[in-house]
Amino acid sequence: MAFSAPIIFYGGLAILWGMNVTVEDPGSADPSDEELMLRYAAGEAAAFDRLYARHRGSLFRFIQRQCKERTQAEEIFQEVWMNLIKSRERYTVAARFRTYLYTLAHNRMIDHFRRRSSEPIRVDNDPEEGLDVIAGLPASRVDEPHVRVLSRQQGECLLRLLEGLPSAQREVFLLVEEGGLSLGEIAETTGVSFETVKSRLRYATARLRAGLQEVVA
Repeated sequence: MAFSAPIIFYGGLAILWGMNVTVEDPGSADPSDEELMLRYAAGEAAAFDRLYARHRGSLFRFIQRQCKERTQAEEIFQEVWMNLIKSRERYTVAARFRTYLYTLAHNRMIDHFRRRSSEPIRVDNDPEEGLDVIAGLPASRVDEPHVRVLSRQQGECLLRLLEGLPSAQREVFLLVEEGGLSLGEIAETTGVSFETVKSRLRYATARLRAGLQEVVA
């Protein structure tokens, strides 16, 4: 079932992306991602096509939100899929396919930023710093049931706020909202503790909510 200009919920913040998205029928008997990857590893090319169709949109947005230039995002996006293709024969179901895919993406992003000395990765020395101040702010109106959809302008504001987050916080936020990973899966993907992931997500969400308060007031 296809919808135009869908509502996307980012950490409880509803925005209108103005993009097309396909929502699969929950009652369908489609094979799991893990089954498709195993079938692809066994030589079924069509299984890869289905995996690519399922994950290309969210994976590209995850990468693009962390790159300033679309050409860089497109290059990294292609390299992630190429790495998956090259490693298909070694694939085992040790975790959800999403975790496997976004681990490949995370590692490729790390390599990308390491090569760009002018744009180093910023890591939170103290993820909790500033939370006491932010926590004291009034709750955003987007939490109210009757405030559901923000305008395209407000969505663009949210994207600018995302760009302003420290990279570690932004990545965790996008892994949740675009990748659909759990906090435990993100900890496994990024190689940090569960509590660190939890703190980064909490801090990122608080910053975004605070930044949007004037917009939704």
